[in-house]
Amino acid sequence: MNDSLEVSSPTSVPPRPGSAAAKKKQQQAKQPTPQFKKGGKDEPSGGNPLANPWLLGGILAVVVLVVGIIAIVSSTGGSDTDGLDFAQNRPVTVDGTPLPAEPDPGLDDPGLGQVVPEVTGQNFEGVDVTIGHGAPTLAVFLAHWCPHCQNEVPQLVQWNNDREVPAGLRVVGVSTGVDERRDNFPPSDWLAREGFPWAVLADSVGADAAAAFGVTGFPAFVLFDADGTLLWRTSGEVPIDELNAVLAEQLGS
Repeated sequence: MNDSLEVSSPTSVPPRPGSAAAKKKQQQAKQPTPQFKKGGKDEPSGGNPLANPWLLGGILAVVVLVVGIIAIVSSTGGSDTDGLDFAQNRPVTVDGTPLPAEPDPGLDDPGLGQVVPEVTGQNFEGVDVTIGHGAPTLAVFLAHWCPHCQNEVPQLVQWNNDREVPAGLRVVGVSTGVDERRDNFPPSDWLAREGFPWAVLADSVGADAAAAFGVTGFPAFVLFDADGTLLWRTSGEVPIDELNAVLAEQLGS
């Protein structure tokens, strides 16, 4: 039951034609209807857009679509490291005789002049990567937890940005010694952050690629010619000017 009291509206009586009241009513009828402002701001001529049910429905549909897309991306893994085909280690195939272990500094390298093995594997995303013969190649072995590698990589990136890499030289990175318990894991994120510009082979869990080239420390550099003959290798940080000097001497550039 409605407790409010209903009161009938009084009957409206029109003014007598020609009277002052009639003339006043005619003048009021000719005046434009005033436009009001709400909250001190001018409202657009079309009124409040949210009052349009079709427009409001369209906005809600877009919001629902965006939320749905975000949910799908989240459920499938928003980062590369969560992808089904993404891995920090990959199987490696070695074709040829592995090089002897790199000797201590100051000792003659027994591997110089030998033909390096060809190593085939994949990068973090599963794309094939081969360290093989056919072009002068500099293979750079990196461990994500190695502070010397973390110092060297930005220098190599700048070396490439400065266009100092000799023409015709193929540079390949090798991510090896992966250990999720150690610093700077995963290596894929680290190298992506640094903008490492060359292909990277993800070494096997057993570090088969590093063993094939006789790597004993990080970072390690292995240089061989187009025929696969080992020209130079070393481990530890190498200043860019020293690297350029070695490449000029060994490659004749």
